[in-house]
Amino acid sequence: MVLVLFGGCAAIVAALGSSSGGGSRSTTVAVDDNQSEQAPTEKPAEQAPTEEPAEEPAKKAEQARIGSKVRDGKFEFTVTKMDKQARVGDEFLGTDAQGVFLLVHVTVENIGNEAQAFTSAAQKLHADGKEYEADAGAAIYLKDSKSLYEKINPGNSVQGVVLFDIPKDLNPETIELHDSIFSGGVRVSLS
Repeated sequence: MVLVLFGGCAAIVAALGSSSGGGSRSTTVAVDDNQSEQAPTEKPAEQAPTEEPAEEPAKKAEQARIGSKVRDGKFEFTVTKMDKQARVGDEFLGTDAQGVFLLVHVTVENIGNEAQAFTSAAQKLHADGKEYEADAGAAIYLKDSKSLYEKINPGNSVQGVVLFDIPKDLNPETIELHDSIFSGGVRVSLS
């Protein structure tokens, strides 16, 4: 009786272990009609399908340039231009950059079925192997940044500016645009 219970428990544990996918190899325990335990047998782990899309993102990044329409989630983005300046705002209300402000002008259209918020906090800049965050504090001083938190209804679009405080000699390579902080994002070449 104990042997039957042990054999049944071992089969359940083995089944649970192989369905959890925790390791690269799984061990199964076979029980015969006499309810005695046989030696564990190993079966090879399933090979993951080979991934070809490694080249695909690079092709997309090469094709997506200023003026190209790209999509991430519920948004379609078009980077229209970029420029640099040392200060945003006016002489009384404004702020100076630590380095220089890179202003990325972008049109954001909601292609989804419900309102979606566009925020600069979700956008990233890439250059020289580094990632830069948008400067929402400086965006306050822009008259029409529309990148702090702009709710966009389906079918509507806004023209906004995303600011990055970057070193003066840095050449920006790509901007990574997101419909939310949790989305995969899409890159647009700035060089």
